[in-house]
Amino acid sequence: MKVKSFEDMQVWQDARVFVKSIYELTSLDNFKKDYGLKDQIQRASVSIMNNISEGFERDNNKEFRNFLGYAKGSAGEVRSMLYVALDLEYISKDEFDKNYSKAVSIITQISNFKKYLLNYAVKEKITRVKTFILHVININ
Repeated sequence: MKVKSFEDMQVWQDARVFVKSIYELTSLDNFKKDYGLKDQIQRASVSIMNNISEGFERDNNKEFRNFLGYAKGSAGEVRSMLYVALDLEYISKDEFDKNYSKAVSIITQISNFKKYLLNYAVKEKITRVKTFILHVININ
């Protein structure tokens, strides 16, 4: 399937589901007393999907990879804050494990996609160089 929009990307779809999961998690009573943590973990989760979509819309491989890096960083931030929530006993170990594994899955997808884009960029450069060389050879 050809990806025509960011909504077609599995990693963006998974990030969207993850945002909902984080919002549901932070709607628990324990988070009501800690607005700072609640706000930060929600914002970081939203940042994942937003950076994926913003990078896609840049229409530039290098910028897209940069935004995927920001998305990956935000997913790491959510993972770190899940530890805070666990340590403060805002969430159970099961809730931690479930959301932590979702974050790791998204990070893995982002990493793999960045590698794919980098390999594509390298192949594209090689093709351009070969085309240029053939053009120069044909001129002479």
